[in-house]
Amino acid sequence: MKKEKDAVILAHYYVDEEIQKLSDYVGDSFFLAQLATKLENPIIVMAGVNFMGESIKILNPDKKVYLVDPKADCPMARMADIKAIENIRKEYDDIAIVSYINSTAEIKAHCDVCVTSSNAVNIVKKLKEKNIFFLPDKNLGAYIAEFVPEKNIILNDGYCPVHNKISPQQIWEYRKKYKDIYVLAHPECQKSVLDLADYIGSTKGIIEKVNELDSKDFLIVTEEGIKSELKKRYPDKKFHFLEDFTCKDMKMLTVEKLIDCIEKDNNEVFVDEKIAKLAIKPLNMMMKLGE
Repeated sequence: MKKEKDAVILAHYYVDEEIQKLSDYVGDSFFLAQLATKLENPIIVMAGVNFMGESIKILNPDKKVYLVDPKADCPMARMADIKAIENIRKEYDDIAIVSYINSTAEIKAHCDVCVTSSNAVNIVKKLKEKNIFFLPDKNLGAYIAEFVPEKNIILNDGYCPVHNKISPQQIWEYRKKYKDIYVLAHPECQKSVLDLADYIGSTKGIIEKVNELDSKDFLIVTEEGIKSELKKRYPDKKFHFLEDFTCKDMKMLTVEKLIDCIEKDNNEVFVDEKIAKLAIKPLNMMMKLGE
């Protein structure tokens, strides 16, 4: 059915392994968004959460984009407020509104540029504005701020409920148990956790970093869906994950829903035309500055 319809399936690293196996491409938000603009397939099935389907539809308005389960959302994407953006634009003459790609289309439509965890520092450095309002993730924003002391980074009070709940004590317990363990953490974690990591990086960055290291034991401080890609690339290494480190929304996606989506044309993504026209600007700016 997928071949008959000339559909392509894109999956985020955080979805279940079985869905990743059935997908044509697996990657992080930036990779998948960038890839989608280069594919010729008229139908794109996004195995990820709501904002990912929106971003791909905005970047590919002439294609049909489907979500495996539209109820799978990103709580952090909802932790931003348009009124706050409007107020801060009035307060500062020299300000750029920078949105993590984990945001709704409506929020993107009010921003200047989008970023991902893999390109955020690089893009913020390139902006001419001194004042940066970063949203929705305060933890990623604080991490970026350390690398751009010349900027005034103003943080929004949002966070990823999964990454934000991790405590330093959990990291210490692993360090006590495994003396030579190497800790790799995602910048959506709080600073107190990041301070205990040997490496901080995006999902893609964590996967690639392992290749450079001789260690056998790794503590991966991000969503456990990444495990399947790590095991595939590095079968001789041992990966540890913190208990219950799962995104419940990503885990709402099932193989049955994926098959239904393709066979029955379920869950097509639509974005209001006016919003899409505005939201594509920060996404295109990310593509340009992120190169």
